[in-house]
Amino acid sequence: MRLSLPINTTTIINLPRPPLLLIPLSRYRKPIRFSTVALRGVSPPSLCRCWFSTLKAAMTTTTVGGKGEEKQSKLSVELKEKIDLNEKEREIFDRLLGTIRFCNLDTQLRVAGGWVRDKLLGRDSDDIDIAIDNMSGSEFLDKLKEYLSSRDEQVQGDTVIERNPDQSKHLETAKMRIYDQWIDFVNLRCEEYTENSRIPTMKFGTAKEDAYRRDLTINSLFYNLNTGSVEDLTERGIDDLKSGRIVTPLPAKATFLDDPLRVLRAIRFGARFGFTLDEELKQAASSEEVRVALGEKISRERIGNEIDLMISGNGPVSAVTHLSDLKLFGVVFAVPSSSEPAPSENCGSLCQAYLEAMWSLFQTPGLGKFRGEERRLALYAALFLPFRKTVYKDNKGKLIPVVNHIFKFSMKRKTSDAETVINIHRTTERFLSLIASVQLKNDAQLDNLDWATNILEHWKSVSLGDPELPATSKIRVLTGFLLRDIKDFWRVALLTSLLLSTVDGTKEDQEIGNLDFQLDKLRESYLTIEETIRELGLDNIWNVKPLVNGREIMQIAELSGGSSLIREWQEKLVTWQLAYPNGSAEECKDWMRQIKAKRQRTE
Repeated sequence: MRLSLPINTTTIINLPRPPLLLIPLSRYRKPIRFSTVALRGVSPPSLCRCWFSTLKAAMTTTTVGGKGEEKQSKLSVELKEKIDLNEKEREIFDRLLGTIRFCNLDTQLRVAGGWVRDKLLGRDSDDIDIAIDNMSGSEFLDKLKEYLSSRDEQVQGDTVIERNPDQSKHLETAKMRIYDQWIDFVNLRCEEYTENSRIPTMKFGTAKEDAYRRDLTINSLFYNLNTGSVEDLTERGIDDLKSGRIVTPLPAKATFLDDPLRVLRAIRFGARFGFTLDEELKQAASSEEVRVALGEKISRERIGNEIDLMISGNGPVSAVTHLSDLKLFGVVFAVPSSSEPAPSENCGSLCQAYLEAMWSLFQTPGLGKFRGEERRLALYAALFLPFRKTVYKDNKGKLIPVVNHIFKFSMKRKTSDAETVINIHRTTERFLSLIASVQLKNDAQLDNLDWATNILEHWKSVSLGDPELPATSKIRVLTGFLLRDIKDFWRVALLTSLLLSTVDGTKEDQEIGNLDFQLDKLRESYLTIEETIRELGLDNIWNVKPLVNGREIMQIAELSGGSSLIREWQEKLVTWQLAYPNGSAEECKDWMRQIKAKRQRTE
């Protein structure tokens, strides 16, 4: 089923195609020296993803009048002339229109916002929001269930989310799951404000009134199910989509004060599509009034959801750059005032720098594939790297990492996210002490490691008097313990530590211009260390089971239950197992008996 749109022509202008991924320097207070990362041999889609990741990379410099004046190239986007519905969409829309006929309703149904935008851009979308002109979403939901019941079709799930004006959630939303797809149902609305209140009075509105209350013009488009046509009621949604502009239908400041979360949505969509933020929008977003409203009116969970979408998307660097440029960084990533050491003045710029370096590494060929969750948490780990040593005191006086506060309170993310990023930071500091030795396969610099004092003592007791022990034994033992702690995220921790290894830590909080991540060199170091870890058989070491269990340890060492020595013996046995990867359980037990007998003779 192909539906014609009221678009007379399709504008097609080629996007600027950069041959190299250049990380722009001007966005920081002081320039950051990044090495250029070549993308030769990368497919065009990858190039597009890299280009979208840094908005300013789409700038072109032209000479006007011989004076070298800089002009930004205008972005234009190809839109589809027809919307193609897939089979599931046809079935869903048939049921919705069937409800109108079955219940004899004089109702207009429209798909609103993101689905229309994405379809025009030629993208798949499962974000179907239905706007209804003459009844609430919950009322239509009851009609739909009645119709489906008449066809002996089951509803897979339904719910109603109540409005919460205090958190800028002004609209009741009904949801239903049909054909394995969640659909939102809301009524068309307009909003009226009293003189002394920012909480609107909701009432039914026309489609045009509803379109103008949307967050952005590119999200204000409707697809009318009854007529099979796209409706651009602001008369600029399609034009802004074609020209790649992020604009609000109504004055930006009023739009943001209505729902301050729209500031973050504007940033997210700008970064996602590589679109340009409107100047009026940027001025409103950076105003003190909007910043205060964002921090006070919007729940931290909703803020965290938007940030997560930015970091997980294809333009995280552009998104964080906008947050910093619009003075929203400290609002979104709020830290306790008692944080020690206090974040430096240029902390936000440092966060940007580390994030951009990590993102650029992910775009380089040959680095290997990182799972979506690995990439997301790696970017968070890089973003919050300047906070890795910052702590604050909780209500009980306990020192807590500030990164934990950002995840759990500023963004209301999962506890596991905070724990993983904090563990990456801790492992990063340890990895730093191993990088040179693992690269060179030389353990000469590994005798004095603060974090590995006990491990080194155990290794000495294992290796004493064994000339056949491989030269890489100490490296394998230390690296093995480290990987057993970080597990699947060891590659992320390695990348993060390499970012730090190229920076003089004593100067990190001074001149951003001194940072030089040397990305080409860093990538080569990563590949060398990764290969060495594979050669040592450590890439899944955390899954290797102990050769001797706790009960056997107690029997051989003659320990009573609950003895603190059990943990010490467990560490010794892990050390032995790492030093002798081909050793058997019986050989390990024989070594235990020898150590025990030697200790008894000494005593």
